[in-house]
Amino acid sequence: MLINRINLLGGEELKKRMKCKRSYIISLSLIFLLGVVCILYTNQRVLEFGSDYIIKADEVPESDAIIVLGAYVSPDGVVSQILEERLKVGYELYRQGKAGKIIVSGDHSRKDYDEVNAMKKYYLDKNIPSEDVFMDHAGFTTYESMYRAKYIFGVNKVVIVSQKFHVPRAIFIARQLGIEAYGVEAETGNYSRFVIVSNNIRESIARCKAFITAAIKPKPTFLGETIPVNGSGTVTDDKP
Repeated sequence: MLINRINLLGGEELKKRMKCKRSYIISLSLIFLLGVVCILYTNQRVLEFGSDYIIKADEVPESDAIIVLGAYVSPDGVVSQILEERLKVGYELYRQGKAGKIIVSGDHSRKDYDEVNAMKKYYLDKNIPSEDVFMDHAGFTTYESMYRAKYIFGVNKVVIVSQKFHVPRAIFIARQLGIEAYGVEAETGNYSRFVIVSNNIRESIARCKAFITAAIKPKPTFLGETIPVNGSGTVTDDKP
């Protein structure tokens, strides 16, 4: 009798544990499902919104500035293929008179890594006057590049240059910050499948982050004094 009672209690305890385990699994599954739905929604929302403002080079309205977003630069200052493609489009837009100023925005957080001086050198080598090229040394993220374009360089209307996978997010962020932004796609080179997949995965996550960040609107890593884009880009030079 006692043994039966012990077995009964043990069975009830086992049932309780199994029930708790099922509830735990269901809760985790629901949280995971909700997370996936949120990621899919925000990713699609940013992509669709930004894509509405991607236009051809000949459709670009006269703007305050052309913003060319940074990408990898080698230690010896050679721009990567992906960055060179952006710089080429920026040059053509400038040559067509779409804007009289260019903002090259990228990462210059260390002495041994400098995207923006390499970008400006590209334009100087094409005989664009130094005063027409502004360097944003603290464009560590796309959000920070757009925020600083608005509050440091004082732009209201811009054309943003980047690749197809990236430019919708940049436009979304800029417009959430109150900038009338349009985008022109730089060509995408013959990248490996690994690079393409990696970029798409990274960008999907980044779009979700952009959706939240653009709503919260935190201040960037650095602000500083204003540098009106209608002035001279030489004030951003940090090398003789």
